[in-house]
Amino acid sequence: MNKVEAMVIVGAGLAGATAAATLRAEGFGGPVILIGAEDAQPYLRPPLSKGFLAGKESEESLLPYPADWYTQNNVELILSDAATHIDPVAHTVQLTSGRSIQYSKLLLTVGASPRKLDLPGAGLGGVTTYRTKSDSQYLHTELSGGGRQLVLIGSGWIGMEVAATARELGNEVTLLGLEEVPLSAAIGSELGNVFAARHKEAGVRFLLPASVKEIKGDDDGGVTSVVTSTGEELPADLVVIAVGVTPNTGLAEAAGLTVSNGIQVDSGLRTGVEDIFAAGDVANALHPVTGEYARSEHWANAIAGGEVAAKSMLGQRAELDAIPYFYTDQFDLGMEYSGYSSIAKDAEVIIRGSLEDREFIAFWVRDGKVVAGMNVNVWDVQEVIQDLVKSGRTVDVKALADPMTELGSL
Repeated sequence: MNKVEAMVIVGAGLAGATAAATLRAEGFGGPVILIGAEDAQPYLRPPLSKGFLAGKESEESLLPYPADWYTQNNVELILSDAATHIDPVAHTVQLTSGRSIQYSKLLLTVGASPRKLDLPGAGLGGVTTYRTKSDSQYLHTELSGGGRQLVLIGSGWIGMEVAATARELGNEVTLLGLEEVPLSAAIGSELGNVFAARHKEAGVRFLLPASVKEIKGDDDGGVTSVVTSTGEELPADLVVIAVGVTPNTGLAEAAGLTVSNGIQVDSGLRTGVEDIFAAGDVANALHPVTGEYARSEHWANAIAGGEVAAKSMLGQRAELDAIPYFYTDQFDLGMEYSGYSSIAKDAEVIIRGSLEDREFIAFWVRDGKVVAGMNVNVWDVQEVIQDLVKSGRTVDVKALADPMTELGSL
């Protein structure tokens, strides 16, 4: 252990903020330094494509901790100052400002960056990726009055959520993606069609599968249209590229950490370099249940990872064994999902309820065991779903599908 007992966290997002709070909750009284590249205090990302984008949620509601929490808990919060170099031998972190900070333990929660498309016109005004609070604020300003023509590139969760919000604000929305059915890569075509049908009812236009050949603009540098690979030209005032993210591994790689689809860590979120840990979107962690490395980009993982990393930094025994969880809201469709997506692939899907009425629970069953569950417009069942997944017990598939059988009895 170095003479300096500082716990340094690089990445002031939800995972980093949670780790700082956990260090204090666990009784650590030494220096805690939280470093962020953005100029904003740590905030929640899920509302950025939902309530915050719609103008229904305030900036204050995004904060996982009150604005004055960091000062009150003696956490030094450094903003607008990215880390540029880590020296694992000297135990130091260099910042853009030139400041050098020494650490006893270092946690990397540097997140991920939106993938960009190498397309003609991708740099035009009105063309944006979607990741940050400022991205959401910009798009809200552009869409809040309605009447705009938005083209979304990407048929995953973010693309579908932005499409729903934009349509509710009174804009024309066209969504392109490489899947034949939106969300099918995550939940399969049958369930993806449930969401697609609701979007179509609301007037969202889908071009699937389709890719973009070119984005055109006017003489002033603003976007005017999107040309698809089939030659169709779509009028566009705004274009949002939502084709996933890439973990920010450059800092770690330069420091000699093992990088493979993120920063590779064990179940306690320890890297292979002494005194350095990683959590959140950037961490590719060994899950003690599946025995596989997995990287999760959802807020529940950021919270769980922040807590586990902080405890590991303190020398406590902790593992990231939480069941992956996420949720979405699109129009009047609300959904929660818990489970192991890698195991759920090609598993049997059991439906309890009505796809037509859009009130159901979907279970992914493999070898007689529930490995994932998703409730759509059915509430207060997540605890039971997680118990079924965590227990690994064999279930009666017919009873699982029968709404008359109490879930808690399975």
